[in-house]
Amino acid sequence: MLTEDRHLYVAHGQDGPICINGKMANRHGLIAGATGTGKTVTLQVLAETFSEAGVPCFMADMKGDLSGISQTGQMSSFIEKRCQEFGIADPKFHGAPVCFYDVFGEKGHPMRTTISNMGPVLLSRLMELNEVQAGVMTILFRVADERGLLLLDLKDLRAMLTYVADHAKELTKTYGNVSSASVGAIQRALLALENQGADRFFGEPAFDIMDLLQCGADGRGIMSVLAADKLMQNPKLYSTFLLWLLSDLYTRLPEVGDQELPRLVFFFDEAHTLFTDTPKSLVDKIEQVVRLIRSKGVGVYFVTQNPTDIPDSVLAQLGNRVQHALRAYTPKELEKLRAAAKTFRANPELDTEEAIKELATGEAVVSFLDEKGTPAVVQRARILFPLSQIGAITDAQRDQIIKSSRIYGRYDTMVDRESAFEVLLAESEKEAEAAKQAAEEKEETKGRQSTSKKKKGILSKIISAVITSITAALGTYVAGAVTGKKSRSKESLGKKVTKSAVSTATRTVTRELGRSILGNLVK
Repeated sequence: MLTEDRHLYVAHGQDGPICINGKMANRHGLIAGATGTGKTVTLQVLAETFSEAGVPCFMADMKGDLSGISQTGQMSSFIEKRCQEFGIADPKFHGAPVCFYDVFGEKGHPMRTTISNMGPVLLSRLMELNEVQAGVMTILFRVADERGLLLLDLKDLRAMLTYVADHAKELTKTYGNVSSASVGAIQRALLALENQGADRFFGEPAFDIMDLLQCGADGRGIMSVLAADKLMQNPKLYSTFLLWLLSDLYTRLPEVGDQELPRLVFFFDEAHTLFTDTPKSLVDKIEQVVRLIRSKGVGVYFVTQNPTDIPDSVLAQLGNRVQHALRAYTPKELEKLRAAAKTFRANPELDTEEAIKELATGEAVVSFLDEKGTPAVVQRARILFPLSQIGAITDAQRDQIIKSSRIYGRYDTMVDRESAFEVLLAESEKEAEAAKQAAEEKEETKGRQSTSKKKKGILSKIISAVITSITAALGTYVAGAVTGKKSRSKESLGKKVTKSAVSTATRTVTRELGRSILGNLVK
């Protein structure tokens, strides 16, 4: 709950209420602890406290448990006991305004982005590309930008990969080596990504990040709850998606500095997935975003099992900390527990390491920033109980909330406008048609040349045969004249020669035409 001095009451210690300073809530935080120690309920308490203060929140729901934040809570023996311990006489149970989202569009409004918005760096991480392959991906985006081609969905990316492969030689001269092996590796990774359902994540209408920064009519911040049970089957997609959200927030939001309360609080559950097998260059980028996004009025709270899951460079920026119990039975676990205890500002009256081992469910050691931004000494505390329902809601309740949402219908139907795929397909069809026409013209020219050659060949044979015939006729006539023999025929020499020539020409034409026809039939 929000106190009169704009502090957020979230826990109760030995000396009374323990609060998060509203002005320091954008300095980020950490909720850590072993499975079953109460991290999810702590997240729910913080989220509904922020909501009451008019601060919208975004959180991932791993098991469906957080959906209960939308419903009114009920008194239980545990809560009744807590009320007596905390001095709360009459808790006002109520649910928070909630908007459900789902990357796959099954348990909430779809959350999509375009290939262009994701960018080559995050996309390369999502596809687990090596440095060389990531370089080819960067070239692909550069070529698409220069050609004015929109990269909206996976088929656009596949079309661009084909284009890059077909024009590899000319692109290599300008941008560097584009090997067929790298393109092939990216195509295989793209196929794997599509099989995991990522094709529903990329496309339009793209999600507008400003929809996360909304309050209800009563002034309470709207809780944006992402159904992540299916999404977590691909941890790389989950973490890359949330990193994209953070990056987009950082890019879109103006600088506001420290305010009375944050503009948005972002809960990153299963935060270790963000840093698993992540290149140092990307870790540096994450560190930069976390460090600078607080000036945009956004607080980021990482939820994980152990603080050691988060790099020291990022952990150092998490000022508000809640540490639930850690179990330590092996030397390695003991080492992690000691490291977790050392991340708190020491309290002479508390053995932090022993306290972390002894904490019961719903208890934690906590340290929040004071007005000057200095971490308070660590204290042992009991987390406040939520005023909303603990546990999942029914499908009918979820469906009713989705249909009554102010953004219902805005993202539900996917739109496929002209983009790289359609443009490159049209160009390919034009090139294929031009190639076909050129081939037909070449074949036609070749046929004309062949026919002309054949005609010349037949004419040459006719002339040759006629000359031979005339020569033979003249030879016969001369021989008769020399020997004194007279022809019985009354035909003159001219008529004999002409008759012989015509007869020879006719036979030659008939023979050559017959051969030509038979040759074509055989073909």
